[in-house]
Amino acid sequence: MAEIGKGVTAGKLAINVQKRLTRAQEKVLQKLGKADETRDAAFEEMVANFNKQMTEGTKLQKDLKAYLVAVKTMHDASRRLQDCLADMYEPEWFGKEEMDSLTEDTDTLWLDYHQNLTDKSLTTLDSYLAQFPDIKARIAKRDRKMVDFDSARHHFSSLQKGKKKDEAKIAKAEEELGRAQKIFEELNVELQDELPTLWDNRVGVYVNTFQSMARHQEKFHGEMSKLSQNLNDIMTKLEEQRELNEEANHSESASSPPKSAVTNGSDGELPPGFIYKVKAIHDYAATDGDELELKTGDSVLVLAFDNPDEQDDGWLLGVQESHWVENKNISAKGVFPENFTQKV
Repeated sequence: MAEIGKGVTAGKLAINVQKRLTRAQEKVLQKLGKADETRDAAFEEMVANFNKQMTEGTKLQKDLKAYLVAVKTMHDASRRLQDCLADMYEPEWFGKEEMDSLTEDTDTLWLDYHQNLTDKSLTTLDSYLAQFPDIKARIAKRDRKMVDFDSARHHFSSLQKGKKKDEAKIAKAEEELGRAQKIFEELNVELQDELPTLWDNRVGVYVNTFQSMARHQEKFHGEMSKLSQNLNDIMTKLEEQRELNEEANHSESASSPPKSAVTNGSDGELPPGFIYKVKAIHDYAATDGDELELKTGDSVLVLAFDNPDEQDDGWLLGVQESHWVENKNISAKGVFPENFTQKV
């Protein structure tokens, strides 16, 4: 006989059709109360738990995927914002190299966070849910085989109760009953072992999923907090640099302590860069090439450091007023201890 499809002959197809018809008839008889139905309340509870477990797991998987999409969206927004700041940040501003490095570190941190959530949480959840389709199919098969078992049992019983007993038919029916019962009970026993175990496993899956998420969230936000603090420090120092430059260019109106006018031989104004004037109250012998020699009574014009980070506590940068008046340059500038002087 010709094949109907791959691996399916017309004879096999007819058998399958007959099985579906027999099952349908049996279900009708059971609903009408004309045939006994095998019931297992404990197994039905297991199936109810299985369906609940599958629904909850599927929802968790969907929501976790949505969360990962949100993380990816935040990553993209963060990258655009950091790139914008890096592009606007002028090369001569304080911390340009640190700013570029911070941009790269922030991008890497977002990438690692998304990847860790995917690998440790979503992949685990995907593996957990992958077993449900097979078990669901076997539950459906078990239900069909239970109907077959009921049908064979009822058929065998009716032949035994018939007025005219056909021993050959009774023997065949008994054989079919035994076969149907064996197939049903094998599936039933397997599922009764697996379903409670699967039900209990959900606790471990949920714990692992959310513990992993919490652990990576804690690490991510901790590292991001450090980067945010670094960004804040850079911005703070950039503002300090701006204020120092503003003081140098507008010394008369700056908010620093009052500054003494320095006579330069012409208009009496402080040149750009000087902040205020101090007078030496002790002698100071320079011990390094970048230090300024002081004699008691010397007047020194104080300068702002080009890079505030280079200024050590308790030290100032300046040039002798006499040198400035004579040469009009700061080539002889140097550092000196602040406590050897006082403001004038």
